[in-house]
Amino acid sequence: MNKKPKKFGKKSKDFTAQIFKILSKDPAKSYNYKQIAGLLELKDTKSRNEIIRDLKLLKAQDKIHETEIGKYQVISKSEYYEGYLDMNSRKSGYFVCDELEDDVYVPKQNLNHALDKDKVRVYVYNRRSSRKPEAEVLEILERAKTEFVGVIDIQKNFAFVTTTNAKMYTDIFIPKNKLGDAQNGDVVLVTMEDWPKKADSPFGKVIKVLGKPGEHNTEIHAILAEYGLPYDFPVEVETYANKIDTSITAEEIAKRRDMRDVLTFTIDPKDAKDFDDALSFQVLENGNYEIGIHIADVSHYLQEGTILDDEAYSRATSVYLVDRVVPMLPEVLSNFACSLRPHEEKYTFSAVFQLNNKAEVLDSWFGRTVTYSDQRFAYEEAQSIIESKSDTIPAEVSLTGAAYKAPQAIVEATLKLDELAKILRRKRMASGAISFDKVEVKFNLNEAAEPIGVYFKQSKDANHLIEEFMLLANRKVAEFIGKQKKTFVYRIHDEPNEDKLFNLQALISKFGYKLDLRNKKDISKSLNQLMQDVNGKKEQNLVDTLAIRTMSKAVYSTENIGHYGLAFDYYSHFTSPIRRYPDVMAHRLLQHYIDGGKSANEEDFEVKCRHSSDMEHLAAQAERDSIKYMQVKYMQDHKDEEFLGVISGVTEWGIYVEIIENKCEGMCRIREIKDDYYTFDDKQYALVGEVTKNILQLGDEVYVKVKNADLVKKQLDFNYLRKNE
Repeated sequence: MNKKPKKFGKKSKDFTAQIFKILSKDPAKSYNYKQIAGLLELKDTKSRNEIIRDLKLLKAQDKIHETEIGKYQVISKSEYYEGYLDMNSRKSGYFVCDELEDDVYVPKQNLNHALDKDKVRVYVYNRRSSRKPEAEVLEILERAKTEFVGVIDIQKNFAFVTTTNAKMYTDIFIPKNKLGDAQNGDVVLVTMEDWPKKADSPFGKVIKVLGKPGEHNTEIHAILAEYGLPYDFPVEVETYANKIDTSITAEEIAKRRDMRDVLTFTIDPKDAKDFDDALSFQVLENGNYEIGIHIADVSHYLQEGTILDDEAYSRATSVYLVDRVVPMLPEVLSNFACSLRPHEEKYTFSAVFQLNNKAEVLDSWFGRTVTYSDQRFAYEEAQSIIESKSDTIPAEVSLTGAAYKAPQAIVEATLKLDELAKILRRKRMASGAISFDKVEVKFNLNEAAEPIGVYFKQSKDANHLIEEFMLLANRKVAEFIGKQKKTFVYRIHDEPNEDKLFNLQALISKFGYKLDLRNKKDISKSLNQLMQDVNGKKEQNLVDTLAIRTMSKAVYSTENIGHYGLAFDYYSHFTSPIRRYPDVMAHRLLQHYIDGGKSANEEDFEVKCRHSSDMEHLAAQAERDSIKYMQVKYMQDHKDEEFLGVISGVTEWGIYVEIIENKCEGMCRIREIKDDYYTFDDKQYALVGEVTKNILQLGDEVYVKVKNADLVKKQLDFNYLRKNE
C-alpha cells in the first residue's frame, strides 16, 4: 500500500490580492514591504519574506512598479473602474458600469463587504485574456442603504437580524446594549453602524420595532421601511401645514385669470380623495373649442425654503399601497386646500388651448387661474355618458348610489371632449406611440384591510379622455419652454434596448406572435399590434409584462431626448403636483419664465431630477411589494382549491406559474414535480421530462394548488398538479 508523501513545512501564503488592494487604495503612494506588513498586521519573518516575494511577482506581471529601491506603486491602468454592485440571490454579484460593455462577475470572496447597489471601485481581472473577466471590490465609495428590515433572533448576550431580502447575503449582528425594546421574533428596522475588517457580519443597532411577523400593519410598515419610505409626517411639518392660510382672497384672485364662470368638472377614480386636475370647456364664437386643463396650484402654498417644501422634496412622490396612500403632502393640502373639489373655488395653474374639430391646437395660454368645479364625476359615470350618449347616470355606477340626470351642458362637453381625445390618440399612435394598457390587479378589502376579492382595472374611453388632455398639457408646457432653450424638468424615455427586443421576439414566438424590428416606427407599430393580438388571451398579462420589461425606464432630466413611448419630442410632468414633486418644479419654472426670469441653474435641477427618479423607483417597488403581500394573503384562504395558471417563468430550479383568474404568481420547485424527473433546457426555455419527454414551457397552462403562503417573504409556493391538455 502506497503511503502518501509527507508534507514538509507549511504551505506558503499568497498575499498578492491583499498587497494589490493596499496599493490600489492610494495609487499615488509608494510602499515598502515593512509598511505593507504593518498594514496587514504581520510580524513574523516568514510572512515578511512572502510579501517581498509577492511584490516581485506583481512587478513581473506589470501590475506594480518600483519607484525607488524597495518601494512600490501600483500601475494605474484602465482595469480600475467605478460603478455599482448588482447582487444576485446566490451570494455573488455583478459589477455594472457605463464604461464596460458587459457586467463583470464578482465572486463572493471578492465582495469585501460590499452590498447590493453600493457604489464601488473595483479592479477587473483577465480583461485582456481569453478567460471570463472577474472583478474585486477595492473600495466601497457609497453605501446604497444602511437601514434594513428583518426578524430578530435574540440570544443570551447578543442578537442577529435576518432580512427577507434575497440579495442581502449576511445577517446583522446586534450587541446586547443596542436591542432597544425589541423582543425575540419581532420585525425590526436596524441601522448598520460598523463592519470590522475581520467580522463576517456587520454590527448594527435596532432603531424601530415594527411589530410581529405576519400582522397586517407590521408587514405594510416593513415594506415602507425596507425602501426608506416614511408612513407619517413629522409633527413640526403637520403643524406648519395646518397654519397655512388656505382662504381664497380677492387680492390673490386679482392677480390671476378668473375662469370661475367657465364650465369646469373633474373625472377621477371613485375612491379618489385628491383631485389635482379638472377640465373646462366652452364653444367659442368662431366655432372652435376652448379647453382648459386646470391643475391644483400647489406651488402657491408650497413655498421654497420651508420645512414643508423640504419634506415634500425628500418624499418626491406619494406612495400608493394596496390599502393606503402615503401622501407627499399633509392632508390639509392634499385632500382639502389643493384638491379641486366640487362646488369650491380653487387656485389653479392652467394650460388653456383653442382646438378645432380636427383636434389641432390653434392657440395656447399658460398661467395662474382661479376656477370653480361644477361637478365631480367618477370614471364610470363619464363612461356611461360616452357609451349611452344620454344624461341618465344609472344607480350602479353613480357615486351617490342613486340614478340621476347629469346637466346637459356637461353631457355635451363630455361627448365633444371624448371625440377630440380619440383624434389626439389616433394621431399619437400614427406618430409611433406605444399603447400599454396593462391590466391592474385591484383588491376588494374588508374593514380589517383583508382581501376578500380580486378584480382587474382596465382603461376605457373616460380614462383615455383624461389621459389625452393631460398628455396635451404636459407636452405643450415642455415644448413652450424647450423651444426657448431654458432649463426645465423633462420626462424622458429612451428607445428600447435591442438585445431585450430580440429576447422578447424569441419568447413571444412560442405563442405564435412576431415583431418587426427593422426600424423605430416598425418596432412601435408591431408592439402595438402585439398588445392588440394578446388582448383578452390567457397569456396577455405575461406578454404585457415581458413587453414592458423591454422598454427603457422613463426618468426625469434637464437634458431633453424626447419620450419614445409617447412619440413626443418634448414632454414633462405638469398635471399632478399634489402627488409628484417634479410637477411642482415644472410649475415654479414655468411661472418664473412667464415672469421673464433667466434660465435656472441646470446642475441644481439635474440633482433634483435624479432624486425624484430614484424616489419614484423606490415607491414603485414598495407598491409592487404591497400587491405581492396582498396576493399571498388572499391565497392563504384558498389553500384547498385547484387553480388554472400559465407558466410565466422557467428556471433551473423550477417554474413560475401565474394564476389566470387572479394574477397571483408562485413557484413550483423542479424537485417537487412528481410525474417525471425534469431537467432545465435553456435553449427551449423549458423543463424536459427524462422519461416521458414531457415539456413544460413558457405559456403552458397547468393546474396548481397552494403549498405555502409566506407573508413575511411575500412568496407563494405551489404544488404542481398536472398540465392542461
